[in-house]
Amino acid sequence: MTKVDLLALLARPEVALALRALVSLVSILGLYGLARALKLGGDVRLRDEAHARALADAAICGFEPVDVALDRARIGALLRDADGRVLLIRRHGSHFAARLIDDHEGVRLDRQFLTLSTGDRHFGTVTLELGPEAQAWAASLRRLGQNPTVDTAAPFGGEAVA
Repeated sequence: MTKVDLLALLARPEVALALRALVSLVSILGLYGLARALKLGGDVRLRDEAHARALADAAICGFEPVDVALDRARIGALLRDADGRVLLIRRHGSHFAARLIDDHEGVRLDRQFLTLSTGDRHFGTVTLELGPEAQAWAASLRRLGQNPTVDTAAPFGGEAVA
């Protein structure tokens, strides 16, 4: 095949289109190989409670959980420290993000699922499958933001509680 025949072949629209498709496919496979070699992306999940504890300490220096609940799919966790602070950890892309839960306003329980909204639009809403622990965590989160020594009078003229 001569140079002229090769140029004539490449000038045909169907051959040029097939060649572009082949170059695109090779480029995509090359980028895929590069991403795998650099270990980018992937399915990031919490390995175990120790991993969740390490992430909590990285998010808030000195946060030492006494209670940990991992999501069944290992994409998030709830952790409580001795002071009663609750930290929510969730997967965010290929990393994890954490926020302290201040009140129970954005907490919703649906059987074994606990949905939490932090009010931070960047953090978003998280639904964790905690299994049987979900009810206990929901009950404990309802107490967040309450100060038991203040305001024991009942609202709207009801009886006060001690």
